[in-house]
Amino acid sequence: NLGISRPYEEAFLAGIPPADEDAADAWRWQREQQCFNERIYHAVDTLLNNNNYGGIVFAKQMAKFATLFDFESNWESGESKWRDKCHELLLEKNVQLVHCHVLLVRDPVSVLGSWMNSSDVHGSNPHPDEIGITQLLDIYAKAIGGNHAVVVIDSDDLADDPCKSLRDLCSALNIEYDDSMLRWEAGEHECDGPWSKWWYHNVWKSSGWNVGGDNDARQNSYRSVPPALLPTLRLSMPAYTFLQTLTISHKNRAVATPPSGKLYEDPRNEHVLVYVGAPGRTSGNIIPRDLAKISPFDSSVQGGDACWEGVRVYNGRIFHLDHHLNRLFRSAKALGFENVHSRKEITDAIFRVLAANGMRDGAHMRLTLTRGEKCTSSMNPYFNVYGTTLIILPEWKPTEGATTYDNEKGISLITAGACRRSPPSTLDNKIHHNNMIQNILPKIQANLAGAADSIMLDTEGFVSETNATNLFMVRYDNSQCCYEHNGLESTGEGDCSGAVLLTPTADHCLPGITRETVLILAKELEIKYEVRRVSLSEFYSADEVFTTGTMGELTPVTKI
Repeated sequence: NLGISRPYEEAFLAGIPPADEDAADAWRWQREQQCFNERIYHAVDTLLNNNNYGGIVFAKQMAKFATLFDFESNWESGESKWRDKCHELLLEKNVQLVHCHVLLVRDPVSVLGSWMNSSDVHGSNPHPDEIGITQLLDIYAKAIGGNHAVVVIDSDDLADDPCKSLRDLCSALNIEYDDSMLRWEAGEHECDGPWSKWWYHNVWKSSGWNVGGDNDARQNSYRSVPPALLPTLRLSMPAYTFLQTLTISHKNRAVATPPSGKLYEDPRNEHVLVYVGAPGRTSGNIIPRDLAKISPFDSSVQGGDACWEGVRVYNGRIFHLDHHLNRLFRSAKALGFENVHSRKEITDAIFRVLAANGMRDGAHMRLTLTRGEKCTSSMNPYFNVYGTTLIILPEWKPTEGATTYDNEKGISLITAGACRRSPPSTLDNKIHHNNMIQNILPKIQANLAGAADSIMLDTEGFVSETNATNLFMVRYDNSQCCYEHNGLESTGEGDCSGAVLLTPTADHCLPGITRETVLILAKELEIKYEVRRVSLSEFYSADEVFTTGTMGELTPVTKI
């Protein structure tokens, strides 16, 4: 007893219509005395008598009554008479009864708004159990625990595009779709319960979905959620958020196709686990990617206020983890972050999420450290009172793929147009920050030109890097080496000792860790190298050009 009044409560429980009810509708009240199993029996009997091969029995249930249902057997608990009679009937007709649960979920905010709009029926303080979202989550858990099929649809999807929603639903249930499902007769229906006059008076006025029109169920329904109902909303929303990820519309939410033609180049990435959290062991969580969220008050959302690192995993080891963490903390310090995760906390979170995903090789991680969540919307760091936010996004990602480069055939580059790499006097690129628009716009230019990336110049026209990687070029000063490199014969003598490796100074670019590794190896191998300002024409006339980066490693450039 939740203390919620019902105008039809006593009549409903007794199966006797109230005094003001039409006597002709008494059967509706009497029918409510039938148990679930009896109703299923009568429905199956009617179908088999009509066509002898069966059909579809639709049993609408309120989620709050799930305690009466046995999800292992898919029959009402504690009742055997009508269940056994139905089994005998099915055996006699040699027909199988296949059960599938269809869960209809609705945004709790809309539910509470509707509830308040009809407070004269049931009061104005609904208990969370009355909303039904948490019970739907329990139903889902019990159903899949019994290996039963479950389909989830969202009422907003159904209202927005009824034709597509019903087609998807029929496909999931393996039944034939018919346009008649979009229409119905106006007025009362035989299947309506005795409470329908309180709930269905608007539905009775309709005769079908407004196909092709505006079906937004929330239009002209901008209702308040009273503070007293916020506990119910907070309790219901996590369950709704999870169930919404199971809907057909969520699974088909992509509105464009990536270059590879696949949403997930590696299918394991669809269910990858990520890490999100503030400082402190209990503040961070490993969660499935489709449930991962950060607050709209987070600084990364408010102003791109964050720094990041890309890290690779090879054969059970993380490539240059210390170097990446050093740069991450230098960036955070340069940006003035306070209450920052400790090095131990970040390292522990990295290994926890890698272990949870079973990643030991062929993986790439993006580590993002934001200034953290604010207590109010503002650009001012004074309102960052919760500490930094750490986001670790690991993926199964080969060094050659749709999001990297072709390291066998090589890539082509173009020169970026208006976008120039900023000098330290405007925004120092040694800070590995999340303000990426200066990189994204040149990437769009490269996409439109059919190239892999864009070469970015500094404000004086010298080459700095590409929009995503550092650049190297090779110049052969020895004529013999030049001939051999180009596959030509030469009568000259000599070797390739005249080869010189050049890379632009880091004044206008990020000094990459893979770039640093190449320079260390060049020194160890006694390969001559120069770090200086390099013009675009030098790259045009270079004998070799390649890019370096954690994501794609070393990639040859075949055309500029």
